[in-house]
Amino acid sequence: MLQYYFLIFFLSLFISLLFTLIMIKTASWLNIVDIPDKKRKIHKANTPLLGGVAIFAAFFILMYLFRFRILAGNLEASHWQGVFIGACFLVIGGWLDDKYDLKPKHQVIFPVLAVVAVIAGGVSIAKISNPFGGFIYLQSLSAILIFFWLMGMMYTTKLLDGLDGLVAGITAIGGAIIFLFTMTTKYYQPDIGLAALVLSGVCLGFLIFNWHPARIFLGEGGSMFLGYILGVLAIISGGKIAIALLVMGIPIMDVAWTIIRRLREGNNPFKFADRKHLHFRLLDLGLSVRQAVIIFYLLAIIFGLSALFLQTKGKIFALIILLIIMLAIIIKINNMNNKEKNIINNT
Repeated sequence: MLQYYFLIFFLSLFISLLFTLIMIKTASWLNIVDIPDKKRKIHKANTPLLGGVAIFAAFFILMYLFRFRILAGNLEASHWQGVFIGACFLVIGGWLDDKYDLKPKHQVIFPVLAVVAVIAGGVSIAKISNPFGGFIYLQSLSAILIFFWLMGMMYTTKLLDGLDGLVAGITAIGGAIIFLFTMTTKYYQPDIGLAALVLSGVCLGFLIFNWHPARIFLGEGGSMFLGYILGVLAIISGGKIAIALLVMGIPIMDVAWTIIRRLREGNNPFKFADRKHLHFRLLDLGLSVRQAVIIFYLLAIIFGLSALFLQTKGKIFALIILLIIMLAIIIKINNMNNKEKNIINNT
């Protein structure tokens, strides 16, 4: 059985690598490239976009090839059809945005349609664990929770996509941890585990060309697609949202802080862009791109693996630790901002 999963993983990696090579050529030919501005876009040369198309194609081709195993569990074909249609909306919207630089009010249409497709396909959350014992049954609140959860995951990976290899690597880690979780005796779900393993493999195949200095970027649709798929897997693996929260904890808190900070400054958080995300501030502290990305990887691995051994209360405690870490980082960044202002005022 172990050999079987190794085969799937390396097949996923190889197909993704092949499709990524094709998309590097295609995006360059179509002139769908990201042009550096030396501020937020710190790469040195025009870089092809549409890497997300390669991951999307590789993921769903492999899902189709292994469809009999994917459908051997509790999920029905309609569930995956909804997920696929939603992913198509994201890829199409991302393509249009990369090509024509859509306005934010037009960009948001595609992730909303993606979530609607998932819900229409029949994906739901029947219950979530109660930290004080038992379960909380959601009933009609399921669709609302799914909407905000998936929108939050998509915009987290969208805003996180600022350094080479960051989003693809974090998603690969998330997929690997969900795979390990669903292979345990208590939560055995080989169908979800297979999908998570494929996601991890296709992300790593893409990462070979997305590692700094990147030869291709995810693009708008790609960054949202990875948050979308990781969010969907967290739901269909039995509502194990806590696992994804622990893997994505620091990025999610960074996005929350970014929204709060921009609102305090009088800026629309979804229209205004700046260079104050945590990953950029790590660069300002003197870290290299690779060092900053590896810090995110390590935090995702440490807290993600903790989910495999912790019960509900333990996971909440781990999330509190993540919150404390993020607050400490925010205080450090604010101190840096105050020092910068003082230097400017004194010159």
